[in-house]
Amino acid sequence: MTGRIALVVIFAVQLVCAVFFVSDILSSVIGFRARPMSWEMRELVEIGAALGLLLGLLFGALALRKSFQDRNRAEAKLRRASSEFISLMEDRFADWNLTPAERDVALFAIKGLTTAEIATLRSTSEGTVKAQTNAIYRKAGVAGRPQLLSLFIEDLMDAAPDGLPDTTKNAA
Repeated sequence: MTGRIALVVIFAVQLVCAVFFVSDILSSVIGFRARPMSWEMRELVEIGAALGLLLGLLFGALALRKSFQDRNRAEAKLRRASSEFISLMEDRFADWNLTPAERDVALFAIKGLTTAEIATLRSTSEGTVKAQTNAIYRKAGVAGRPQLLSLFIEDLMDAAPDGLPDTTKNAA
């Protein structure tokens, strides 16, 4: 919260600085004059404005740096989660004793491909893919593709405290 307040204060200072500089330029260009101020006061205002702009630049750089760090942390977490999901799938496929062909079909089914698309990718008939998906569902103890996918989602949601999925559970 204090970070937000600091940013609002810096933004306000920068706004005042910008108004000062723009009004100074406009007074020279348009010719309107405000009440004259002493040169000492003018110098203090310009120094304050310059410091405000420098503070804004500094806080902007810090905010950008934090943003990049947050993005890098999020990308690292996504890579770990992706790696863990693949590991989880491989463990489940091994628990279910899927054949290599069934593993391929299960992976494509989890990715959301249709039976026809899987058949085309694997250069087999749709009937073969249907038979393989039925074998996968039977071995996994599920009734269909949505339940198959939900097994993996449940495992990811029931992650261990350190953020890693608990792969010791058996299939439903």
